[in-house]
Amino acid sequence: MRVSDSSRVLFVHVPKTGGSTIDRFFDLEVDDERRVGTLARHSTYRRILRHEPGLADYWAFGFVRNPWARMVSWWSMVKLVHENAAAGKADAQRKLQENPNAWREGDYRDDFDAFVLQGTETISRLGRPQIRSLTGERGRRVDFVGRTENFDHDMAIVRERLGLPAIEAAPRRNRSPHGHYSEYYNDSTRAKVAEVFADDIEAFGYTFDQA
Repeated sequence: MRVSDSSRVLFVHVPKTGGSTIDRFFDLEVDDERRVGTLARHSTYRRILRHEPGLADYWAFGFVRNPWARMVSWWSMVKLVHENAAAGKADAQRKLQENPNAWREGDYRDDFDAFVLQGTETISRLGRPQIRSLTGERGRRVDFVGRTENFDHDMAIVRERLGLPAIEAAPRRNRSPHGHYSEYYNDSTRAKVAEVFADDIEAFGYTFDQA
């Protein structure tokens, strides 16, 4: 997450929705950017407000993504980190060594079906609907929910809120290498994502065939 006190803006970082790009944007362009204590970067809106209640009055935003595409991106990221670590790449090895619990999804890195069918059951963050990360006490949601599919357009809204000039396109970080998400699914995994992320699908109108 990131905070700007001068603009009274709070960013809630949902995993695999372009958040690393937004973190970087705050670091480079928002002079008074800060974190919230020692909370993890993917802390939920509810957890952030419990830690710092004064942020409830800030304009809060986060991004979401087509759940089927998001799962492929997440799995591809985990698989790549483990492959790079095995190949001796220092950055990947450091990630696994410094915070091994953050990479528990690696138990399913060689099997996308298991990642979806079993991982969403055994790893709470993997099976958490995105809307839950963006919802605080009494069902209050963040003020603005952008979509990864409309990233540049929706980031322009964020930039305006922060009083920053518009740009043509934001450079993206942490893109995971993979084919079109639809190629990874069978009937069982497609149905599992629909079940686990039913709240996201209802809230944002996502469908499997959405680009």
